[in-house]
Amino acid sequence: MSAPPAADVQRKTAGIIETDLPSRLDRLPWGRFHTLIVVALGVTWLLDGLEVTLAGAVASALKSSPSLHFTNADVGLAGSAYIAGAVLGALGFGWLTDRLGRRKLFFITLAVYLTATAATAVSWNLASFLLFRFLTGAGIGGEYTAINSTIQEFTPPRVRGWIDLAINGTFWVGAGLGAAGSLILLDPNLLPGDWGWRACFLIGAVLALTILPMRIWVPESPRWLLTHGHERDARAIVEGIETRFRSEGHALAADGLTRLRLRARGHTPLREVFHTLFNLHRRRALVGLSLMTAQAFFYNAIFFTYALVLTDFYGVPGDHIGWYLLPFALGNFLGPLMLGRLFDVIGRRKMIASTYGISAILLTVSGYLFQQHVLTVVTQTASWMVIFFFASAAASSAYLTVSESFPLEIRALAIAVFYAFGTALGGIAGPAFFGRLIDTHQRSEVFSGYLVGSALMLAAAVIAAIWGVDAERKSLEHVATPLSSVSDDEAA
Repeated sequence: MSAPPAADVQRKTAGIIETDLPSRLDRLPWGRFHTLIVVALGVTWLLDGLEVTLAGAVASALKSSPSLHFTNADVGLAGSAYIAGAVLGALGFGWLTDRLGRRKLFFITLAVYLTATAATAVSWNLASFLLFRFLTGAGIGGEYTAINSTIQEFTPPRVRGWIDLAINGTFWVGAGLGAAGSLILLDPNLLPGDWGWRACFLIGAVLALTILPMRIWVPESPRWLLTHGHERDARAIVEGIETRFRSEGHALAADGLTRLRLRARGHTPLREVFHTLFNLHRRRALVGLSLMTAQAFFYNAIFFTYALVLTDFYGVPGDHIGWYLLPFALGNFLGPLMLGRLFDVIGRRKMIASTYGISAILLTVSGYLFQQHVLTVVTQTASWMVIFFFASAAASSAYLTVSESFPLEIRALAIAVFYAFGTALGGIAGPAFFGRLIDTHQRSEVFSGYLVGSALMLAAAVIAAIWGVDAERKSLEHVATPLSSVSDDEAA
């Protein structure tokens, strides 16, 4: 009897799957397949950037809207509603992503986002606006869990850090689109005052409709299929991907592959999820929670209210806000793109601690200069651009950390839990808190809020430096052993 082909190294014995499929995915060079994944799924960050930017850019228009007449506190409350929706959406959809699969959920979550952001455009009062912003956030929060887990499970380890940060950086491409769109649509000479902000929110719906068909070509994660007992489907997907690479002229080495033994399971009970997160990996949980909380407060508190600072303290007209956002967005985009490679070369811990610490110091200095009336509107924008060059890479690394530090079976829910806890602690209160500080019209009060954000970032930097995970250039299964992994003794 002839021996089975070398590539066919997967077998199933007594419920145990022995496979080298994850290792075969990890050995692949970067190709058009990966680019498709990034474009079809990474658009989530672009959409979030668009939504958050519009929330800031249309703040003045919402205050002067004939039908809404929002106050500064109402604008801050709307930002908090969006974040609250993202928190609950991440938790609910994250749980479903680990149970039902990545592919099903990234269609559902995009549909929720598309419907809700279109509905925002027809809001008629504060209550309806808050509801639709909440639902929009829920769709985006759910997207984060399904998308981040899927992209990481397909990305080769040697570039996982850079690719993850670069994708997160596209948030600011969306921010740029939102800024440019607001400059045009909020022009009172083009559209009436109560129409411009409504048209702005339709931009996201149009983008979502454009990207939805592309996701049809994205397969289910073979790693998820393996842990749920669908080894034939997983093998068919991996072999199809390999065939595509070979047809493009790539030679795939057959040696050096790592084999795993996994026991398939239908789902992971929530009790085991929380035991894994907060007992088995409690130090990693502390790191993830610290990073997510600090960056959420730092970003959401400042970014959701930056338009109010420009209008209330620098007298910038509401329809000119977008001009000041464009360089700000550029710095945020370039940060992860230019610093991302260092996370794979120098290492996760050093780069995370550095970017968090530098961001905190720069915000403190900038805040003091703001308090002392030293900054003009131009230098204020320039200082934000420099601060968030580093802060953007820091925030992106928080998502990278929580998505690669925990076992495969609970990866999506782990992203959701830390996104939810961190955002709830740092993000929901942040916009409302800063909205009230700005309402005092006292620079010293706003500066005190900046100091809180800086202190959180410094604390996170110290925690990451001490207990962070050295995950650079390692397979996901090496960074965090799957819960379904079977030892040699169990397999014998």
